[in-house]
Formats: sequence, structure tokens, C-alpha cells
Amino acid sequence: MHIILIRHGESEADLLDVHEGRADFELTERGHRQAEAMAEYVTEHYSLTKLYASPLKRAAQTARHLSERSGLPISFEPDLMEFNNGLLAGLSREEADLRYPEVKNLPIDQAVYGQESKVEFRNRAEKALNRVLAESGPDSVVAIVSHGGMINQLYGVLFHIPIGEKSFFCTEDTGIHIWKITQRGNYVLEANLHEHVQGI
Repeated sequence: MHIILIRHGESEADLLDVHEGRADFELTERGHRQAEAMAEYVTEHYSLTKLYASPLKRAAQTARHLSERSGLPISFEPDLMEFNNGLLAGLSREEADLRYPEVKNLPIDQAVYGQESKVEFRNRAEKALNRVLAESGPDSVVAIVSHGGMINQLYGVLFHIPIGEKSFFCTEDTGIHIWKITQRGNYVLEANLHEHVQGI
């Protein structure tokens, strides 16, 4: 089977330069154009059989472009939402630094400021990926529209990266990752494809 991981397009939070996470901002006009270009690219290259998405607005709106192009309904999966950043959600970076300074060396199973822990974040990713795998067959082509942090966690689940490791898989706005899942092993065929949004 193939899994196509897609990050949402540009959101209003990107323009405001605030902490997003669980703050539920919508796509910008540019974000919608990015999402439409992504949808055109994906449907030209892949025959999707299933479409999952985070229910947060920026991901849901991105997924709707792909749904309209592919004719597939969206299966919204709350576990695909971005990191729960608690009290930091929606705050400017300056205000967040003043009110909620970074707590260093925090154990991976603990959290502050109403956030979820690193363990809880990873567990959500594992639950979401397990659902996708359980509902798919060897010939499935599944698209998942989510967030940069969650995409990192899904990589961590698939490739057994220890929780808390500072390993990052960058994803541009509507960047695309292509995985191939087989009985012999799991493969990354493409990572952070974003040529479709050049010039947008």
C-alpha cells in the first residue's frame, strides 16, 4: 500500500506569527491556492482509495480540495490533530516566552501549561496510523492531511524513532511525503515534495 502524507496549506497563524498548535486558524487565500495545486498534483499521479484528515480547520480545508478533486469523502480523525500546546495556542511568540517560559529537561511523560506530553503525542500518532493500516489493504492508496508536528510523529511511529529524539522531517506548506508499506519493509519514496506550490 501507499500512504501519502500531506501538510496543510498556509494558515492565518503563519501571517500573524503566533503559536498555532490547537489554535484553530483557517487557511489564507494563498493557502487555498496551495491546497488546490496539491490536490491537482496528487490526483494526477495517484488513484486514491481513502482520505483521512485532522479536523482542525487548516487541515480540513486543505483536505476538502483533495476530496473535491478525487471524489472521496473525508474521514476526520481527531488523533491526527497537531500537538496540543495548551495555553500557548494563539499567543504571539514574545508573549508566550514571557508568560510560559520553556521548561528544560522535562521528562517525556510529563507536560506543563496545559499541554500534552511527548509520550501522549506519540501515542496519538500510533493510534491514528494503526487505524489507517487496519482499514487498508495491500493495494490501498491512502492520503492523510495533517500537520508538521504530527507528520514527524507518524515518521517516528513507522520507523521506531525513540520518543524525544531531535529528529525532524521538514514539511513545507502542502508538502507531500510518499510511503510504501510492504510485508518486506517500509519505504520513503519521496519526502517534502512541494514543487506544485512554486510561484504560488
